[in-house]
Amino acid sequence: MRILFLTQILPYPPNAGPRVKTWHVLRHLSQNGHEIHMVTFLREEENAYLHFVTEICTQVHTVKIKRKRLNDLLFGIKSILTGSPFLVERDNLPEMHKKIQNLLQKNDFDVIHADQLSMAQFAWKAKKLIQKNKEKKSPFLIFDAHNATWTIMDRMKSHIPSLFRPLINLEKTKLRKYEGWLIDHFDHTLAVSEIDKEALLSDSNIDISEKISIIPIAVDTQLLTPVTTSPNSLQLLTIGTLHYPPNADGIRWFIKEVFPRVHKQIPNATLTVIGKNPPNDFFDLAKSSSPSIEITGYVDNLDPYLEKTAILIVPVLAGGGMRVRILEGFARQMAIITTTVGLEGIEAEPDRDVIVKDDPIEFSQAIINLLNDRKKLNQIANSGRKLVEQKYDWKVVFTKLDKVYEFVK
Repeated sequence: MRILFLTQILPYPPNAGPRVKTWHVLRHLSQNGHEIHMVTFLREEENAYLHFVTEICTQVHTVKIKRKRLNDLLFGIKSILTGSPFLVERDNLPEMHKKIQNLLQKNDFDVIHADQLSMAQFAWKAKKLIQKNKEKKSPFLIFDAHNATWTIMDRMKSHIPSLFRPLINLEKTKLRKYEGWLIDHFDHTLAVSEIDKEALLSDSNIDISEKISIIPIAVDTQLLTPVTTSPNSLQLLTIGTLHYPPNADGIRWFIKEVFPRVHKQIPNATLTVIGKNPPNDFFDLAKSSSPSIEITGYVDNLDPYLEKTAILIVPVLAGGGMRVRILEGFARQMAIITTTVGLEGIEAEPDRDVIVKDDPIEFSQAIINLLNDRKKLNQIANSGRKLVEQKYDWKVVFTKLDKVYEFVK
């Protein structure tokens, strides 16, 4: 099939949740012999990785994008005036519309695959343009929802100043309505979990659950092999894209509320925080803790850090979809402690595959218990690896995607 694949971010390197998900979808479609014409927004720092994507796509077309706070303010005002979600208006750039229109004039597409919420608007407009030309076949529209975005806004409310809560509430309402509209009007929607499926359907006008397939995020367990960790390590590690507020808020909570309790009981315990664009207050918190907390920023190679780590910490208070950090941690055979929200969408058994705690006292005690019980720690790590091999390897997961593409025929 000839696929027009629209994505908000270049899916390489697969070093963050959205990229990991999209990269493996593209790999699978390519290996199945589909002709992929990808259109993506491109940030300046992504230019160096463009050739990796061109190797698996028939064509790759790019539209330059650069986030600016002033522009975001203008898009926010436009969002209020139009009633469209801010996250949609922010990416509603004329250059992307023009690029897609040019491709439609030169090609007939069987499928338009809109990867993430903000790209669905381009897919819908493309289909409307094609339908005006009665000689062209109307393409099958797929909305690939990485999460139910409105639920992220809903959970963020309790973690932001009350002054901004009305704006978050407004965005949540608009997103919920918009996501419901997409499900009503697109031919098929992909959700990553049952929780997200139910949330996406919550504002749908009719019972159309048969138009949604649950296809979880997947990882490559042949590439992500078990890491050999230091047997007596007391290092805790957390990883996340830190300019993403839910990630930063969860780690901030851990640094303030959980780690001091661990450090009091185990003075030699250390914490390493890895992630792009750490907030300034992270460094202030690290300074006040002497050498026990290290903020690295982004690192190219995680292996040296993983090898020194005893437990991978995934402290999530708000979010949606699935945490790729957990799946990758399972694949690397790391013992993981997370929260209930963190484990959402992943079919793992607490206390067998992973430890789940929400209260800061219980979270800290779980860390202390594992650091003092290496047999239990290793059992958790081994069980997580078996789970991800059986349920979340990309070659296992994407057989479900083939069934969705069969609808096109």
